[in-house]
Amino acid sequence: MDFSTGEILFAFMLTLFAGLSTGIGSAIAFFTKKTNETFLSVALGFSAGVMIYLSFIEIFPKAYESLSEATDGGAYIITTAAFFGGVGITMVIDRLVPDVANPHEPKDVEDMVNPEEADREHKEKALMRMGLFTALAIALHNFPEGLATFIAALENPALGVSIAIAIAIHNIPEGIAVSVPIYYATGSRLKAFIYSFLSGLAEPFGALIGFFVLTIFMSDLTFGIIFAGVGGIMVYIALDELLPTAEKYGRHHLVIYGLIAGMALMAFSLIILPSGF
Repeated sequence: MDFSTGEILFAFMLTLFAGLSTGIGSAIAFFTKKTNETFLSVALGFSAGVMIYLSFIEIFPKAYESLSEATDGGAYIITTAAFFGGVGITMVIDRLVPDVANPHEPKDVEDMVNPEEADREHKEKALMRMGLFTALAIALHNFPEGLATFIAALENPALGVSIAIAIAIHNIPEGIAVSVPIYYATGSRLKAFIYSFLSGLAEPFGALIGFFVLTIFMSDLTFGIIFAGVGGIMVYIALDELLPTAEKYGRHHLVIYGLIAGMALMAFSLIILPSGF
């Protein structure tokens, strides 16, 4: 397989957009008094629906097709193994993150703690530590997300756009989780925004790793394996991060409505574009 400079640049820019959307979460934390839980619940459920549907309907079959062209047999077994390999890699990264800093426990804007209360100095240190650990945790989680967005965008730009938007929505509450404790520990919106911004840079870093791997080992076999792994990464993110966070922000049925809407939109896209993305 061979990709033009324009295709590679476009895929990288999509990944950068998805990663830096953590800054939107920072802005919400700074300039609103209450989290719009209904919107976030539906939006995160929608993102999960997009990612799950695309993983099984588009990404897995395309990976199998690529591996079928590269091998004389066993393409389905390799695709399946690579899919669960992606799940396993993301699971290991998730387990490496300390529970106290795990971004699966999002912060509401109204949950900000006022450090002017008792034990101000102790509170500030605790908040700063929480913010830094959360930033590191989110950076670790964002790495495979960046790889997924980049590889999908190389396969097909429209597919990459859908995934980038889904991940960008997912990154908004993560931006809140980083910026809230750092802001109240330092009193600086700028510092809180910078840390939130840096945590999102792990996604384009993941894209760079994917680019170098594909450049060095470019083939239908390599691409098929990585693409199948991307499907596994996306399914794990949807089930382990997006849906639990959506449930936290709203009622169960709102999450399901968003999930079905995301799947339906992707299905409609495939109907009006018979050749797929």
